[in-house]
Amino acid sequence: MAQRGRPLGYEPDKVLDVAMRLFWAHGYEGTSMSDLTEAMGINRRSLYAAYGSKEGLFEAALARYVDGPGAFPHAAVEKPTAYEVAECYLRQAVLSYTCPELPRGCMTVQAGLTCSAEAEPVRDELASKRRLGIELLTKRLVRAAEEGDLPAGADPSALAGYLVALNHGFSVQAGGGITRMVLMRFVDQALLLWPGRPS
Repeated sequence: MAQRGRPLGYEPDKVLDVAMRLFWAHGYEGTSMSDLTEAMGINRRSLYAAYGSKEGLFEAALARYVDGPGAFPHAAVEKPTAYEVAECYLRQAVLSYTCPELPRGCMTVQAGLTCSAEAEPVRDELASKRRLGIELLTKRLVRAAEEGDLPAGADPSALAGYLVALNHGFSVQAGGGITRMVLMRFVDQALLLWPGRPS
């Protein structure tokens, strides 16, 4: 920890944003400590003092992503109908994953596509964040079913998993260079299959 009252010598929000983008673009293991300290403009001693370890920095960067560029699921579940939830969730995912000012894809997917056994805690943390997304959508779609906003027999849990699977697929494809226009066509097709969609 930095000494109380002593200036850090850098702006924590800005350097954390830099770390978030590096981990997002190159993955946890693909981002070295040298990459981080050079891009963040701080030395290893300051990095360890602030975050404890590379893993601690990653956790802070991941939290910044979830509360920032990756926060769109929370806006989606506030929509008034299940169809609008699905549409907002998928379209906002595409917009986020193809934003020209940001790395492509979803950080919770891209940052852990390949991890060694040594990075298992990071892989587990990313999986936990993805599970939270499914739980968020499931809870909202259960309410939709209870309100009669989904047709009888619709499975809220399966529908939530379907949306998240599409989301993760969009992330991988965006990372591979598929354009926003093409991904939006995929969204259009997926929404045609939504149970009880508006005519």
